Amino acid sequence: MHITFCCTDTKPEPWIEGLRAALPDAALSVWQPGTPAADYAVVWAPPQEFLDQQPEIKALFNIGAGVDALLKCRLPPQARVVRLDDAGMSVQMAEYVCHAVIRHFREFDGYEADVKQGRWSYRKPRSRADCAVGVMGLGVLGARVARALQVFEFPVNGWSRSPKSIDGVRGFSGSGGFHDFLAASRVLVNLLPLTSDTQDILNRDTLSRLQPGGYVINVARGAHLVEDDLLALLDAGHLAGATLDVFRTEPLPAGHPFWTHPRITLTPHTSARTLRDESIAQIAGKIRALEQGEPIAGIVDPVRGY
Repeated sequence: MHITFCCTDTKPEPWIEGLRAALPDAALSVWQPGTPAADYAVVWAPPQEFLDQQPEIKALFNIGAGVDALLKCRLPPQARVVRLDDAGMSVQMAEYVCHAVIRHFREFDGYEADVKQGRWSYRKPRSRADCAVGVMGLGVLGARVARALQVFEFPVNGWSRSPKSIDGVRGFSGSGGFHDFLAASRVLVNLLPLTSDTQDILNRDTLSRLQPGGYVINVARGAHLVEDDLLALLDAGHLAGATLDVFRTEPLPAGHPFWTHPRITLTPHTSARTLRDESIAQIAGKIRALEQGEPIAGIVDPVRGY
């Protein structure tokens, strides 16, 4: 069994060492042009040349939560794309989103601005009942976020392509329930996979349907958001602000209006980072299962895109 590693901008040595410890009988390599074809690959944004040289590969293990970039490539016909189920990312995402929601709800950004100017200020407490949080996408990450928000007693709405049930979360699904979901939410958290159906889903029409004073948190993909539409709604006052972790171009270009907009909080695509040891353990377990003909979780449907 041969496993190869092909991950852009990722140091390969710790991954190879971890996989060797977890799968001592496997042959391991870091891919370079001309490297022998493998049975399995651990990948992130691999070049097309790599995929073209893997005619018999059984599975590609993507080390990030999103597989949109990989699905744009021309894949070997029999290869299965396998995503990480969690590997420590869901708790990070829950931390990030809860922090962003609470920072907005408690107006800590306003207090921070006042303190910088030497002002001792006071703001009237808000009602949680008036701050329903809508979570778009109820997969592993979205479900964890929805449950975490309930700890702080925010009303939580959830929207997904097909009906899903989470205790305490008001569920909406499909195109028929989308507008009702938006109208019921003041804070919108995007955790959708990026597909042809979801690209540009955060636009002037959808964001205008949020309750007045709405707030947007995008932790999925930059291509979900129409940037000019967000800026227009912020400047018009319909939206109170946004926390953005992902962007159409990364790193965010110098001079982009997001850098200096007073109602936008930015982070550099760090809401949920891949944890190497947890990921290696999960990948190794799935490879062992596949070798024994057992089913595994996380196989991506290329038609749906997740």
